[in-house]
Amino acid sequence: KDGETYAMLMLVPPTQQDEKAPRLPRDLTFIIDTSGSMAGPSIEQAKQSLAAALTRLTTQDRFNIIQFNNTVRSLFSVPQPVTTTTIKQAVRYTDQLSADGGTEVLPALRQALKSPVDSARLQQIILLTDGHVGNEEELFELLHQRVGTRRLFTIGIGSTPNSHLMRKAAESGRGTFTYIGKVDEVKEKLDGLFKKLERPVLSDI
Repeated sequence: KDGETYAMLMLVPPTQQDEKAPRLPRDLTFIIDTSGSMAGPSIEQAKQSLAAALTRLTTQDRFNIIQFNNTVRSLFSVPQPVTTTTIKQAVRYTDQLSADGGTEVLPALRQALKSPVDSARLQQIILLTDGHVGNEEELFELLHQRVGTRRLFTIGIGSTPNSHLMRKAAESGRGTFTYIGKVDEVKEKLDGLFKKLERPVLSDI
C-alpha cells in the first residue's frame, strides 16, 4: 500500500499447557487484601490461595507478600530468593493474616510497582481481593503509568467480588482475572492459573 509492505499475523496459543516447556525465572509479588470486607470465608480463601501459590515457587524465583487494609505492610522490603528460610517466614506470615479495617489498595500497588525490575525475569503481580475498593480511576491510571513490563493478575475472592473492577485492572496490567467463589474451588482454579504463569506460551515478545 502506497509503496510500503505490510504483514498481518494471527497467533493462536495452544489450549493445553505444555508441561515440558521450560520454567522461566520470575519475580512474584503477592498483594493480599486484609480489610474488614474480607472477614469470614473470604480471608480464609485468600490465605489458602496464597499458601497454594507458595508451594509452587522454585529456587529460581524471587517473591514478596504485601498485605493492605488501612495501612500497607510487607514481608520483605524487596522480593527475596526462594529458600527454606524465606518460605517458612512466608508461611508463618500467611497464617497470621486477619481481616480488619479499610480498603486502601493504591498504596499497596504503588509499593509493588516500586520494586526494581530485572529484565531477565518475568515480573508478575498477583492481587487477591474481593475488589470492594474505592479510587477505581486512580488505580487504572497508576497501572497505565507504572506497570511497565510487569503483569498484574487479579484473583476475585468471596461471594460478591467487584468483577468489573478486577477484570479491568487485569486488562490494564496485561494479565487475567480469576474468580474463586468457594473454598473448595481454590486448588482447581489456582492450579490452572499458576501453571500458565510458570510456563508462558510466548515470552520476550
